[in-house]
Amino acid sequence: MWTPDLFGSVSSDSGATAREALSDGAWVLRGFALDHAESLLQEVDAITRAAPFRHLVTPGGFRMSVAMTNCGRLGWVSDRRGYRYDARDPETGHSWPVMPESFLKLATRAAEEAGYQGFAPDACLINRYQSGSRLSLHQDRDEARLEAPIVSVSLGVPATFLWGELERGGRSQRVGLQHGDVVVWGGPSRMRFHGIAPLKSAWHPATGEFRVNLTFRCAG
Repeated sequence: MWTPDLFGSVSSDSGATAREALSDGAWVLRGFALDHAESLLQEVDAITRAAPFRHLVTPGGFRMSVAMTNCGRLGWVSDRRGYRYDARDPETGHSWPVMPESFLKLATRAAEEAGYQGFAPDACLINRYQSGSRLSLHQDRDEARLEAPIVSVSLGVPATFLWGELERGGRSQRVGLQHGDVVVWGGPSRMRFHGIAPLKSAWHPATGEFRVNLTFRCAG
């Protein structure tokens, strides 16, 4: 459940973190994951050794420009049969890697700081963007628990987050995201359309030419 407050900043392990409102129930927590970025990326490396990044295919047969993998009890997949969550990696036949405790703690704490108590994600979609990669405006609607928020962690190269409306169409806000920023949305904003503009060519010491995004959901 989302519980709003009157404050414009939240606390992190290293002190105050700026909080920017996107819409009712949606926030950008600036630098919230910065202190944990190195360990998060180390965990990503371990996860992708077991479940490598891959470019999924949409139901319409188009190859996605963003490379993806998952960890947690469920993983998001796409192919000609449709979008869905699956307990097994279709490429290996094995269960997805276990969600690291550090992932779970960060996601839970970010949700709490945004006013969402009791967030317990069972899926983490890991996206890897490179120059030119994009994610068109879409809704996250394949999850079983739409009352739970989404927590999205940005690592590496900067990106432009597109924040749309509850209906397709209309103008989208363009929000710059930096290494360590976290976006949390739920409640009245849970079904907002959102995406990532084509990534500009850049370099970050933590990830090289890539942006890595961790998106936590309650899928099952």
